[in-house]
Amino acid sequence: MNANAPKPAKLPRSALRQAETWVFDLDNTLYSGVHGLFEQIDARMKAYLAQVLNIDETAAYAVQKTYFRDYGTTLRGMMLNHAMEPKAYLDFVHNIDISAIPQAPELNAQLARLPGRKVIFTNADLPHVERVLKRLGIADHFDAVFDIYDADFIPKPAPEIYDTLVKRFAIEPNRAVMVEDIARNLQPAARLGMATVWVRPVTECAICKEEPSGAFVDFETDDLVAWLSAL
Repeated sequence: MNANAPKPAKLPRSALRQAETWVFDLDNTLYSGVHGLFEQIDARMKAYLAQVLNIDETAAYAVQKTYFRDYGTTLRGMMLNHAMEPKAYLDFVHNIDISAIPQAPELNAQLARLPGRKVIFTNADLPHVERVLKRLGIADHFDAVFDIYDADFIPKPAPEIYDTLVKRFAIEPNRAVMVEDIARNLQPAARLGMATVWVRPVTECAICKEEPSGAFVDFETDDLVAWLSAL
């Protein structure tokens, strides 16, 4: 057996047919990390922190990764420890070339046949979400976006933000599915009663590659389109 192959599902796929709401992460979930957007954002974060903190980029990179690990996002760490204004930062780090992302007709087809509401739940901001969804050609499938502004800049996996999400959109957790590339971000969703799908990321992000430490991932896949097509 391939050691890297997805583990068997803990729930039958048939259980997902009753789902009323599908909650999707955006980056490295609805498109693959092989297209280099993560690397672009990563580089711009490093450059911004170096300028704001007046340090070299090597030191800035260390701060960036420490805050991401400890606070869920680099932004959160910078806001708490350095009173950094979020909008200028978000505008800067998301000013990237998204042309490397290909159109996603197969994903578009699978989302079209997937019943229920579809919501984006992301630590990014709305303008970035809108650009990426438009580029992928799948924007029409999503009923709502819950971004980092909606979360008052408190990122996943803070449990209180999942409570806010559920209340905002009147989500019944036992009839909801969350799809995400960072396994630890699925744990609060599972505790609420959501079914969870981990899309194994293709990225250099160490935290993104962390294996789930508990039984809170119901499904794993290396290919979201193929997984959706098998439902």
